[in-house]
Amino acid sequence: MRESAHSASAAAWIKELQRPKQTNALSPIAARFVYSLRLIALHERAKEDPLPELVVRLGSVEVAAKALALAQAVSNIWPDPIHVSRFCCHFLSYDETAIGALLDSASQCDRTGFENAIAGLIRPDRMHRLWDKTLALIAAEARAL
Repeated sequence: MRESAHSASAAAWIKELQRPKQTNALSPIAARFVYSLRLIALHERAKEDPLPELVVRLGSVEVAAKALALAQAVSNIWPDPIHVSRFCCHFLSYDETAIGALLDSASQCDRTGFENAIAGLIRPDRMHRLWDKTLALIAAEARAL
């Protein structure tokens, strides 16, 4: 019985992944972070420091620093290199979709939703570090309003 429920859940997850998500499906904070990830990736390829441009685009030194810290934490914890879409693209990669779900859940203080968004991707002993960094970014965004 449990095996069939797991299979149905996996099938639903696969079907969900086949429909590409767009940035407008994310909360504003999650969408800003996804664009920050894309900007960071662009600067890393050019071997440049992304922080100055993050500050300009995000409008706050604190928000930019927290976004960069979260991006580094995600990069260190994620099982594979993070795939990001082009900066101008409205469609989300699978990684961006999962990361956006993390931020959406955390912005609602939904720890269960946060953990469910990355269940099976991240070892449970590493989730607290992502949770803390995500909440720090959300708090910085709130202070910047």
